[in-house]
Amino acid sequence: MKSDFLKNYGATLLLLLGLVAGGVLGAVLGDGAHVLRVPGMLFLNLVFMLVVPLVFFSVAHSIVVMQRSGVIGRVLATSLGVFLFMSLVAGILGYGFMSVWNPFARLLGQGGSASGSVMAEGVDVGEAIVSALTVNDFPLLLSREHLLPLILFTALFGLAVALLGQKAALVERFIAEGEAVIIKMMELVMKLAPIGIGCYFADTIGSLGGQIVGDYFEIFLVVCAASAVCYLVFFSLYALFCRVPLGRFWKEMIPPSATAVGTCSSAASMPVTMAAARRLDVSDRLVEGVIPLGTHLHKDGSVITSVAKVLFALYFFGAAPEGFEGAALVVLVALLESIVVGAIPVGGMTGELLICAVLGLDPSFAAAMLIIGTICDIPATLLNATGNLVAPLLVQRLTPLK
Repeated sequence: MKSDFLKNYGATLLLLLGLVAGGVLGAVLGDGAHVLRVPGMLFLNLVFMLVVPLVFFSVAHSIVVMQRSGVIGRVLATSLGVFLFMSLVAGILGYGFMSVWNPFARLLGQGGSASGSVMAEGVDVGEAIVSALTVNDFPLLLSREHLLPLILFTALFGLAVALLGQKAALVERFIAEGEAVIIKMMELVMKLAPIGIGCYFADTIGSLGGQIVGDYFEIFLVVCAASAVCYLVFFSLYALFCRVPLGRFWKEMIPPSATAVGTCSSAASMPVTMAAARRLDVSDRLVEGVIPLGTHLHKDGSVITSVAKVLFALYFFGAAPEGFEGAALVVLVALLESIVVGAIPVGGMTGELLICAVLGLDPSFAAAMLIIGTICDIPATLLNATGNLVAPLLVQRLTPLK
């Protein structure tokens, strides 16, 4: 039992230990902690070097796997619609919670102005969309500053490989094996994360003071509160819509919930989730297609956590969102980040770098957002895994199979 706990949570505990040590050093050394920025940036640059190949291989391979998942036609369209709807509900819920219970207000403007931010006044929306989604030359794709164009190119590449079938068998094998190599490289680099992120956090505490530790804790609390409402209230409403008795529904929710918390992995929870879905009378075709597809694309918990990351960045750089447009931007970026995180296993700050790229922020700020993802990992994984039990119920309700 002890070895299983360390296997599942060892990396997270080490990272949290690094953060605690960095926080203490930052508080003790004050401005003198700036010297620790050097090892922190060395770690970040190691991660940055792997981001482009990681995105290429992982997204391309995910597209190939999903295209051959067996979920086709109307069922595929319904599945994607359900994923989008549930993620939007989670994102709007998270934004609403964080507007009422705002843990970011004290951060406003601490990082100065965010040069190039999409929140800046006078930005042409059309030009901003073109710049965010495309580049005008292939070499520009090979930069972490253009992650969205890279993702779109890679998705199209993966789809082409899948559609060509046997004609592109060697390319498909190259993608699969390339993904395995890059993921192993990222796993090796991320072993340095407790030291690298700890040093970065020490510099942050030395510059901004210990107050930011309390801000992170409050962000964790509001994410847990929003996740609890989504889990208990909205998932129950979805079950009622699907005409599943609540007693039966929550009985089957216990195994995937416990597995998600125990393993902190949506992928590890997938077999238990599939078994629970079958006990709720979901057809085998949907169980074997929708749940694996959802494990890649559908992450309600990650959306709520991503809303917190985006708001943290905007408030920190003095660009607090206002009105409907501001809210829409936050939720949209959160959705994009959650999809990227789902498509890229062992992503190593890829999602956070996407937020930085979209908002026009210094990529090194990704480390500050990674801290939010680390401390909120358990509630996020709980929603991610159990949301993929709800999704096939909704798909079956909306698309009855003959």
